[in-house]
Amino acid sequence: MRTAASTLPVAPVALIAGGAMQSDTIGPLSRTDFVRYAGAGGDFNPIHHDELMAAGAGLPSVFGMGMLHAGVLGSRLARWVGPDNVRAFSVRFTGQVWPGDELTLTGVVDAVSDGVAQISMKVTRQTGDVVLTAKATAVVMA
Repeated sequence: MRTAASTLPVAPVALIAGGAMQSDTIGPLSRTDFVRYAGAGGDFNPIHHDELMAAGAGLPSVFGMGMLHAGVLGSRLARWVGPDNVRAFSVRFTGQVWPGDELTLTGVVDAVSDGVAQISMKVTRQTGDVVLTAKATAVVMA
């Protein structure tokens, strides 16, 4: 899995309403990525790595854990605004991620008030399907 490198901001960054995070694309994701995440996160549900178990559950294939792409998006947020400046981060899973998927991470500043930015983010498959939406708040330069 490839992600773009970036220096982590330490001080609050300047953001304005309507400003966008530089988009990032990861993948294509592989079964190996899912297994590596299972080891790191402790989620060994076999439908994420065992093709026969996934088929037995009525799924077309194994699929990525939602927390995998949530974590990647959270990491991207931290690279954008600085990890110490993130005050809240919540996600909603809206679709599944399959082997071979390439995911695009995007974000936009909805509003800035009293030195705090309200941010909306999403993860989109190469098909255009949104698989995760997120909301965040971050301390920004006043």
